[in-house]
Amino acid sequence: MRASQRARGEDVALVDALLSADERRRSSGVRFDELRAEQKSLGKLIGRATGDEKSELLRRAEQLKADVKAADAERDAADTETQELLLKLSNLVHPDVPVGGEEDFVTLETHGTVRDFSAEGFEPKDHLELGQLLGAIDVERGAKVSGSRFYFLTGVGALLELALVNAAMAQATAAGFTPMLTPALVRPQSMAGTGFLGQAAQDVYHLDKDDLYLVGTSEVALAAYHMDEILEAGKLPLRYAGFSPCFRREAGSHGKDTRGIFRVHQFDKVEMFSYVAPEESQEEHRRLLEWEKQWLTSLELPFRVIDVASGDLGSSAARKYDCEAWIPTQGKYRELTSTSDCTEFQSRRLQIRMREDKKVRPLATLNGTLCAVPRTIVAILENHQQPDGSVRVPEVLRPYLGGREILEPVAK
Repeated sequence: MRASQRARGEDVALVDALLSADERRRSSGVRFDELRAEQKSLGKLIGRATGDEKSELLRRAEQLKADVKAADAERDAADTETQELLLKLSNLVHPDVPVGGEEDFVTLETHGTVRDFSAEGFEPKDHLELGQLLGAIDVERGAKVSGSRFYFLTGVGALLELALVNAAMAQATAAGFTPMLTPALVRPQSMAGTGFLGQAAQDVYHLDKDDLYLVGTSEVALAAYHMDEILEAGKLPLRYAGFSPCFRREAGSHGKDTRGIFRVHQFDKVEMFSYVAPEESQEEHRRLLEWEKQWLTSLELPFRVIDVASGDLGSSAARKYDCEAWIPTQGKYRELTSTSDCTEFQSRRLQIRMREDKKVRPLATLNGTLCAVPRTIVAILENHQQPDGSVRVPEVLRPYLGGREILEPVAK
C-alpha cells in the first residue's frame, strides 16, 4: 500500500496513520471486552455478598461502570478514525501500471488513419465552426442562459446526440448489457462509496439543502445499485449500460478547452458497468476495452489506446485504459473513452458481496465509457468534415438519422 500511494504521488504517511489507528481500535476493543467480562462477573458476586465485602464490590462496580464507558468511547473513536483514514486511501495500483504523471502513459495500440487535409487541398474547420455552419451547436446562448461551459445542441446537433445514444445502447444491448436510465442525484454514501468524494470532490456539485450530489457519471448510480446486497456467484457477471446526464464543475480547468463543447459542465453519456468475481476482473477489463474499440471503429475515427500512468488514475481505479481520438484542429489525440478496473475497492465501501459455496466475499466492479456525447460529436464533426462545411455521417449512425448520409450546412 505504501508503494501504491508513492506511485500515485499521494500521502504515504496515511498508511502508517491507518495502521496506528487500527492498532488502537483493536487494543481498545480488547480492553472493552475484558472490562465488560469483569463487570458481568462482579454482578454475580454482588448478589451473593454481604456486609463490608458487598460495599467494596459495589464501589468496584461503580469504578468499572466508568471504565467500561471510557473504553467504549475510546473504541468508538478509534474505529471512527480508522474508517475515516480508510476512506482517504486510494485503491492499490496494479503492478503493471506505468509509474508517473499524466504524460507518462504507455501507448498500447493505434487504429485508423489520420487524414492529411493539406493533401486534400483544404484547411480543416474546428468543431465549433462546423457546428455553427450546420446549425448544430449554440454556445453563445448556452452562456447567456447558464454561464460558461454550457451549450445548446440544436437541429441536427440534437438529432446527432440521439443517434449516438441509440447506436451506443444498441451495441451494448447486443453485447448482453442491461440498459439502465439512472438517477442523476445520489446520496452521500453512494458518492463516497464509489470514491468520488476523495481527490475528485472539487469537481462534484453538492445540493446542501437536500444533501444530495449531482453525479459526474452514471458509474456512481450503477455501482450503488447493489449497495448492501449479496449477489449469487452464479448470476455473475452482471453488466449494465447506464444513460444519464453528467455534471462536473471542472475545477482547476481554467483556460483549458474553453472553445466549443469539448470540456463542459453538463453532458450526456452511455456508461458500461460490470460486477464480476475478483479473479475475473482483468479479463473483464480487456472485454470492456474491446467494446470501446468496437464503438470508436464503427464511428470510423482514428484513435489510440493508452495505459494510463499511476499518478493519473482516479482513486478507485487499480488500472485504467483510455481511448483517445485524433482531433485534427488540435493536432493531437484527446480522451473519448476510458475503462477502469476498480477491483474490490468500491464493493468493500458499498458493502456489495458475492456468495459462492456458502462463502461470502467482496466482488469486483469495473466501468467503461461507451459514448460521452459532446466529445464524440467533436471528433465526428472534425474527422468527417468536407471542404464545403458539410459532414459525412458514419454508416453506423445512419439508421438513427433517417438514413441521412451527409449533414449539410444551413448557412453559408
